[in-house]
Amino acid sequence: MGTHKDLDVWKLSIDFVVEIYKITHRLPDEEKYGLCSQMQRAAVSIPSNIAEGSAKSGSKEYLHYLHIALASAAELETYLIIIERLNYVETSREQQALGTIRSKLINLIRYLKKQSQKTS
Repeated sequence: MGTHKDLDVWKLSIDFVVEIYKITHRLPDEEKYGLCSQMQRAAVSIPSNIAEGSAKSGSKEYLHYLHIALASAAELETYLIIIERLNYVETSREQQALGTIRSKLINLIRYLKKQSQKTS
């Protein structure tokens, strides 16, 4: 397997971070230290944990970091729903993109689990 930079899910999640930053810049100023910072942190956590996990020596550790990335995606989905319900920004496109990232993360997790079962 190549590096994390070769993974579609990592590439998509990097692009998604940029989109989240664009969205958070459109939120009201009073959200700067609330939802904005939380959304940015959760978005950055996704590709960061994919990268960190891929640098670990064992698949068990890699899976741990992928699950953290998946949890960050769920957290971010919640924030997207909240900002849409607050009528700050329409987020259906971002929710769809995040759904793709989550699916790819789940598929990578399944693949790694199968690979580790073959070697044990």
